Amino acid sequence: MARSKIVITGGAGFIGSHLADALALESDLVVVDNLSAGKRANLTQATRAGATVVKRDLLRGDLGSIFRRADVVYHFAANPDVRLGRAGTKPSIDENVIVTHRVLEACRAAKVPQVVFPSTSTVYGEASVVPTPEDYGPLEPISVYGATKLASEALLSAYAHTFGISAVIFRLANVVGARSGHGVVVDLVRKLARDPKRLEIIGSDPGTAKSYVHVDDVVAGIRAGVQATTGPVAVYNIGSEDAITVRSIADAICHELGLSDVAYAWTGGAGGGRGWAGDVRVMQLAIERLERTGWRPRRTSEEAVRAAARDAWSSIRKPSGP
Repeated sequence: MARSKIVITGGAGFIGSHLADALALESDLVVVDNLSAGKRANLTQATRAGATVVKRDLLRGDLGSIFRRADVVYHFAANPDVRLGRAGTKPSIDENVIVTHRVLEACRAAKVPQVVFPSTSTVYGEASVVPTPEDYGPLEPISVYGATKLASEALLSAYAHTFGISAVIFRLANVVGARSGHGVVVDLVRKLARDPKRLEIIGSDPGTAKSYVHVDDVVAGIRAGVQATTGPVAVYNIGSEDAITVRSIADAICHELGLSDVAYAWTGGAGGGRGWAGDVRVMQLAIERLERTGWRPRRTSEEAVRAAARDAWSSIRKPSGP
């Protein structure tokens, strides 16, 4: 039986590279990445298993040849920063919305049957129902990042219903684990590596309270959801079965790294424990829909944070790849 052709955009990034590891052994896998945030070293295992890596900027040029004869496209290329940087909103709009439209157009032209998309819990905004189910509404994101992901979800839905592309959307809680380059766990571990006695924490004590899910659980959840999906559009939440405050994250990381008597220095943030404007204060996702496929997260939020802290600490202490 012929092996399927799978394309992962943004496949050298954090989540995409873990997915590439899982899919490389069982498919003809093509990873597309401009390597601006992703690293070629993240794909060592996937390339050893036969994956092809294409360095490409999805904002430019004709994308048709990339997706020709693809059976599934996992569209993971995105600007992952929830906080706005010095460049303002343009990177998020270009790298999330415009790129998604270009990928969908190329998939439509190439008659790709299925597109899988990682969205985010931030599309729910400050939800009044927690844990938040997939059918919660209205969706009112409070960050530009969340807005761009919701816009991309809408594009996928439209292309699915108009052009017959099956769209599978996963709304992810905070994902942590090896190869992550940003987020609260990586931020705190890096600060502790510089000064193991004083830890600056963005926000106000005890910080936000959110669900954290390990990347291994995310990859398993994505695979379970894709396998179970029928119909033009499916939406699944992926998260842990609990939530954890930033203070508890700091405590767990310090304990995991064997550090004691660490003085916490809170910056004040944007009010209500938020670290910045657009930071959701409380987030936990209802995950029963995906659990009905047989998937369950293997780690709690704290267990995921502890494992991620160990990985981040190890990566700091050894040279990183290009």
